[in-house]
Amino acid sequence: MSVGLLGTKLGMTQVFDESGKAIPVTVIQAGPCRVTQVKTVETDGYTAVQIGFGEAREKALTKPELGHLTKSEAPPLRYLQEYRTDSPDDFSLGQEVKVDIFTANQQVDVSGKSIGRGFAGYQKRHNFRRGPMAHGSKNHRLPGSTGAGTTPGRIYPGKKMAGRMGGVKTTVRKLTVVQIDGDRNLILLKGSVPGKPGTLINITPANLVGAAKS
Repeated sequence: MSVGLLGTKLGMTQVFDESGKAIPVTVIQAGPCRVTQVKTVETDGYTAVQIGFGEAREKALTKPELGHLTKSEAPPLRYLQEYRTDSPDDFSLGQEVKVDIFTANQQVDVSGKSIGRGFAGYQKRHNFRRGPMAHGSKNHRLPGSTGAGTTPGRIYPGKKMAGRMGGVKTTVRKLTVVQIDGDRNLILLKGSVPGKPGTLINITPANLVGAAKS
């Protein structure tokens, strides 16, 4: 089944393999997700599957959104995600997609919103070198010169400067699935994934392309 899955990050722990080696893993509450739309070439010009995740209050959605979910008999859902697929006939409206679509030792790509670090300076945000630490120096963590004055008389867009750090979509590729717990809808991935506990996580097979629709 060539689709992905939405979930929330629970935190990190460790498990032990058969040889007793500790493996750091991230635990994700993945699914179950509801198929809310199946797109075909005849109706939409391409083939894809849309799934929904996370219950929401009815008054938080617009009437068009509620009408869209009613077609699949789905409750009010907070997140919608679309995945391109070559086999849309394998899915039907209202079908539940669970964590068992993945298998142990499979490689997946994980996307999420990274932890926000607030307004950060040069050293923290871009790993710049600090200034001299001698008593006479007045440039310990200051930016220093940022460019010529008269010409061009401005800062070019894209220059590395202080600013907001984190809080952006980040993708970690080719993480290994360590364990699958179908009874509790849990998936354990080797290593770390973006975001803090509670962050929305998008898990896709390493060779699958997902288009966000949220």
